[in-house]
Amino acid sequence: MKKTIMLISMMMIVFIFNGFTLFQNKDKKAILFVNFGTTYNDTRVATIDTLQKKIADTYKDYDVRLAYTSRQIIRKLSERDGIRIDTPEEALKKLKADGYGTVIVQATHIINGEEADYLKREVASLKDDFYVIKLGHPLLTHIKDYELTMKALQLQYSELKADEAVVLIGHGTHHPSTSAYAMIDYFFQDASQNVYFGTVEGFPSYDNVLTRLKKNGIRTVTLMPFLFVAGDHANNDIAGDEEDSWKSMLLKEGFNVNVYLHGLGENEAIQQIFIEHIEHAITNKEIDMKRKKAGYALGK
Repeated sequence: MKKTIMLISMMMIVFIFNGFTLFQNKDKKAILFVNFGTTYNDTRVATIDTLQKKIADTYKDYDVRLAYTSRQIIRKLSERDGIRIDTPEEALKKLKADGYGTVIVQATHIINGEEADYLKREVASLKDDFYVIKLGHPLLTHIKDYELTMKALQLQYSELKADEAVVLIGHGTHHPSTSAYAMIDYFFQDASQNVYFGTVEGFPSYDNVLTRLKKNGIRTVTLMPFLFVAGDHANNDIAGDEEDSWKSMLLKEGFNVNVYLHGLGENEAIQQIFIEHIEHAITNKEIDMKRKKAGYALGK
């Protein structure tokens, strides 16, 4: 009798501390599609909604759910449109409550910056709530990603003359991952393309890009957002009529300025890179560095 009571007690402890995973179904699978978000409905339809549908069409045995990371955008959409979008943490807790055992989290982050780090911590904090939970990579992660992104971006413009250039402008960050912008810039330099990368908040800055444009004798510039959606930054900081927008400042410097006001999420080749990152998360095992180093120590 004591053994039976002890066994039941142990089962209850496991049940409680394992986050009620006895109710999780390993074969009930979901993809949590995470975005910073946008309040611009037209760009949302062309980017977030389009890629969400493509993910659902590609992975029919997974249910696809949506989350936004920007609390400001979530609040504004709720107040303005009566639409409530979950944060990643809220969405994951709902997936747990609904009995999902396998979850793939894929965000539309461009670089492995602060937003990507925060999401990684959120996912890690809930890893014991699922049999399997994996996080897909941001757009620019592996060398192959840079190569594919360069090819995808080349679909957005025609052959450039010697005095013409494309300037792609990302958000930017003070996180060490800002080096990703310089790296993708170098890919284009190495391919002898008149394509430059700048950021709204970080490096390369407007001044960095301006110096290079003048040095290389560029007269006509086409501005493109290096952002998943053409939202607030694209419409105001890049293409706006305010004095401190990139368009206004370049016009003041005497350049001819064109604007390509479309987010990266509208580019089908960029969409495909994110699909491939989901596939990688599904099919590849995560590397346990502690176990790997232990193997090295043993000469394996």
